[in-house]
Amino acid sequence: MGVGPRAFLYRLRCLLKRREVDVWYDPAYRLPFTGLEFSGLDTRRADFAAWWLSESKAIAGSWWRSPRRASYAELARVHDAALLESMSRPENLAAVFGVDPSDVPVDEVMRTVRLATGATIQAAGEALRRARPQLNLLGGFHHAGPSSAGGNCPVNDIAVAIASVRLDGFDGKVAVLDLDAHPPDGVAACLASDPNHWIGSISGSDWGPLPGVDEVVLPEGTGNARYLDELGALLRRMPPAGLVFVIAGGDVLRGDRMGKLDLTLGGARMRNVAVAAHLEGVPSVWLPGGGYSRNAWKELAGVGLALSTGSLDPIPEDYDPIGKRFAGIAAQLSKQSLSDSAGFTGELTADDLAESLGMRPTRQRLLLGFYTEAGIEFALQRFGILDQLRRLGYDHFRVEFGSQFPGELIRVHGESDGKEQVLMELVLERKRVVGHPVLYVHWLSLRHPRAQFSLLRPRLPGQEVPGLGLARETGELLALMALRLQLSGVVYRPAHHHTAFAGRHHFSFVDAARQGRFEALIRDLGDMPLLEATRAVDEGRVFLDGKRYAWEPDEMVLWLREHPEERGEVALERERARFSLGPPAPL
Repeated sequence: MGVGPRAFLYRLRCLLKRREVDVWYDPAYRLPFTGLEFSGLDTRRADFAAWWLSESKAIAGSWWRSPRRASYAELARVHDAALLESMSRPENLAAVFGVDPSDVPVDEVMRTVRLATGATIQAAGEALRRARPQLNLLGGFHHAGPSSAGGNCPVNDIAVAIASVRLDGFDGKVAVLDLDAHPPDGVAACLASDPNHWIGSISGSDWGPLPGVDEVVLPEGTGNARYLDELGALLRRMPPAGLVFVIAGGDVLRGDRMGKLDLTLGGARMRNVAVAAHLEGVPSVWLPGGGYSRNAWKELAGVGLALSTGSLDPIPEDYDPIGKRFAGIAAQLSKQSLSDSAGFTGELTADDLAESLGMRPTRQRLLLGFYTEAGIEFALQRFGILDQLRRLGYDHFRVEFGSQFPGELIRVHGESDGKEQVLMELVLERKRVVGHPVLYVHWLSLRHPRAQFSLLRPRLPGQEVPGLGLARETGELLALMALRLQLSGVVYRPAHHHTAFAGRHHFSFVDAARQGRFEALIRDLGDMPLLEATRAVDEGRVFLDGKRYAWEPDEMVLWLREHPEERGEVALERERARFSLGPPAPL
């Protein structure tokens, strides 16, 4: 099918003039969960897509829209009182999202859900009023029924939006085109009594027949060609409608943990362009649905590109949303805001002499000779870290410096339930590694003492309390600190497989052969969940070339300046090394 002649003409029109698209987004779209680091669900998906669409200028500044929270009266048009009441209890929300109840700040989770639902309501009204596409960067909660919730869907924003436009007088046909990798069971249940609707679905899961749904179930590994052919056939069967909701699911991508349809990013973009071309001129609301892979945010950003520019150009493979975002913020931070050493000239002043003689109070200690405690706290606020900690239930933050051999200690404290807790703890040092000055991280602990370990959130080796889910942001902040201090990189020594795995996209082992063995270990244990793989290594159940393997806690580095790579030696060792599972080591 490709994109077809209709889609080709659509793209040509977009090239001549970008289509105006309203995009609904709020920073609070990030669900405040901390136990999903390795689950495949990245709560930052909407953020990443919004940042790219803004930076690439695909979406003009005036097209961005801020949502309001849906009221409980609006939710009650679809959902019964018992379901809505149950959403006030952490154990019920935890069951919906597959997290531990201790990881659920109810008010903040429902704030996110209600903002997303409010945006879908508003988008439906605007689509009818302005007849131009609407994109909501969170929503498509298609598994929630009138009295049931599940599958990351606490309420059904589509059904609530349809009820809203019906109340406002719209009596035309509503179509729901569900292109998520899973069937629209909740949408079908919610719309069962609506006399003028159509639901079409292409999924990769057979959950039995859904009454009233034009459903196509494709086999695992379908790929682009057959999927696009089936899409073309479904679009031809789709009746004319006055309002269309499109769930452009990101879980159709190759490598998705929950969907197995095996589309490439290019295939998903062609899907979106084909649908956008078919619906040109029809009021439509686009929603992301599911997405559980590293590239899910790119698929969502690709929806915005398909709607506004019709472009099939890929988002660069090396584009790092957090890195780009944080670098922009860092460029706006002055030296004076981070350090009180701006006026130091290197010459002894009268104030210096008075301080050394005890005639003046000692000046504030500087971390790594540069940062003040106030400067670190200010930076954490500017980078959004403290806002995220507030959503987790902490406030009244305090930054503290100290000494802890062999480096310098920094702690970030926060209050919860009237008690001060240590939330972040690092030991840092300026050091030379293979002849280069680096920021050496001797110790890093991100602590979420309000959360608990459980079967849903098992303890990882080395953890005292659950983590904050901020490892990627913290790594980026360390890199920016090193750049500001004119250092060549950031180095840490992972004590366990999972701590090395978390940094694998940016850090590599200093020793090329060690990096090769690490890449071979990831390859050979690729089918195992990360926690199980880590435990297998720690328990002596992993063998290297037939011999029991002990974890090698060597130095990993993120080079920030030019540095020669020894990829040839890495590849040789990766191809030579073979890991396998065996029985645990005897006690």
